Amino acid sequence: MEQVADHTTEIIDALDKKPVVMGHSTGGLLAQMLAGRGLSAATVAIDPGVFRGVLPLPASVLRSSGPFLVNPLTRGRAITLTFKQFTYGWANALDESEAKELYDTFHVAGSGISLAQMGNANLNPWTQAKVNTKNPERGPLLIIEGEKDHTVPWAIAHAAYKRQKRNPAVTEIVKIPNRGHALTIDHGWREVAQTALDFVERSLRGDNGPRRDAQRVGEDARP
Repeated sequence: MEQVADHTTEIIDALDKKPVVMGHSTGGLLAQMLAGRGLSAATVAIDPGVFRGVLPLPASVLRSSGPFLVNPLTRGRAITLTFKQFTYGWANALDESEAKELYDTFHVAGSGISLAQMGNANLNPWTQAKVNTKNPERGPLLIIEGEKDHTVPWAIAHAAYKRQKRNPAVTEIVKIPNRGHALTIDHGWREVAQTALDFVERSLRGDNGPRRDAQRVGEDARP
């Protein structure tokens, strides 16, 4: 995680101005890491991965990630999900047809190292899965969470929000009803994208100050 954050930091440092940073799942953790370094004009973390200090561990997380975390080989290889694992962890809010389409289209091997770092974030005092939530230069932050997410349940996202809302900058959280971990790639992705865009536009205009520490639940805009 730290290597990826350092590499992305080099890219951002070469820009003329701070970018908006968005990420999903592990990318949602990375986005918060970069914001904690004061590198983001505004940040959107979608179903974000666990960082040190985020303590809840719901049963669905143990079922979706536990088999990988207890395997000592996880750290040294890329890992893949079976369709059954993908359906439970990502596509549990979708019908089987769409789940199969997403699995065939988007599923690729992922880093076992980052999964292990997030999994032991509260056990390893030297973990790389950590976020500076106190930096006054963090900037506005929105956490978007799928109501039915099994991989990063509401309890985890809300715990991250409670730590982040202590920051002097704007902090918001939105729960998208009836959506799972695949909310950025499934048929309703536009709703998620619009929620993120609306927040970024308000942030860059500087007119979301009154909403500081807001916790709001988004309404499902799908027909």
